[in-house]
Amino acid sequence: MTTDDGTATALAEALDDEYKARATYRAVIDAFGLVRPFVNIVRSEERHIAALLAHFARLGLAPPKDRWAGNVAPPPTLEAACAAGVTAEIENAAMYDRLIAMTGDAAARMVMENLRAASQD
Repeated sequence: MTTDDGTATALAEALDDEYKARATYRAVIDAFGLVRPFVNIVRSEERHIAALLAHFARLGLAPPKDRWAGNVAPPPTLEAACAAGVTAEIENAAMYDRLIAMTGDAAARMVMENLRAASQD
């Protein structure tokens, strides 16, 4: 199956961002223990990654490697982690707005719309 460059680029950026989010929330858990909401958010990020990886497979694209695992330092306090998480989700929704606009594949666009909605909620 062939795909347009915009879709391939958008999927790669989205996956990289989801990898970064998962690594960040794992770093928070490593530093502060199994605290909410971070335990739940890590599971959500794993579902987001799986959803994006399914589109890489469907389109016959090689997904980027996870360059973030083990490479993210936690914020200094749990309060700072919460504030950073809110900021990251706002930025994530804005990223999806931009990526959706450049995605020609309807199914990939739909999953990005769902991921954007998850960040907004």
